[in-house]
Amino acid sequence: MEQFHGTTIACVRRGGSVAMGGDGQVTLGNVVFKATARKVRRVFHDRILVGFAGATADAFTLLERFEGMLEKHSGHLMRASVELAKLWRTDRALRHLEAMMIVADAQTTLVLSGNGDVIEPEGGIAAIGSGGNYALSAARALLAHTEMDPESIVREALKIAGDLCIYTNQNHIVEVLGDPRA
Repeated sequence: MEQFHGTTIACVRRGGSVAMGGDGQVTLGNVVFKATARKVRRVFHDRILVGFAGATADAFTLLERFEGMLEKHSGHLMRASVELAKLWRTDRALRHLEAMMIVADAQTTLVLSGNGDVIEPEGGIAAIGSGGNYALSAARALLAHTEMDPESIVREALKIAGDLCIYTNQNHIVEVLGDPRA
C-alpha cells in the first residue's frame, strides 16, 4: 500500500535569525494529492520550529511525540530531540515510521531521524526530503555568496528545489525566529 509523502524542508540560520520553510506538495505514489500542505509548524509557545518530510501520518505522529517531549523537558530542544530519537529508534511501533524532521530554536538547528540520529548541521543549514539536496546546495551557495537574510535564502532554495524535483512544488510556507538584523 502506497503512503502519502510530504517532500522538501529547508532551514537556514544567519546572525540572530533562523528561517525554516517547506513546500506544500503531498504525493501518493506519482500523483499530486495535495498542493497546500503545511509541513512547517511553530511549537512550544512559538519558540521552536519543526519541519517534516516523509510519510505524512508518520510525520504527524512524530510531531505529536516531539511536542510531548518539549513539554516534559521544559522546551529544552536538545534534550527533547535526544529523547524523541531514542524512543523513535527503540519503540516497537515508532521504529517503523518513515519520516525525518528538522527542529530549530533561537540557538540550535537539529536534524532528527528514525535511526536515532540527532545531528547539528554545519554552517547553520539543513534540508530534508526529496528536494532536500537541491535546496541544501542552493542555500549553501546563497549563504556563502550573498548577504540575503535567512528567510529570503529559504524561499529561493525552495524555489530552486521545486524547479528541479517533481515531488516539490512552488507553494511555500516559511516561518522565522529572531531578528535578521541582530
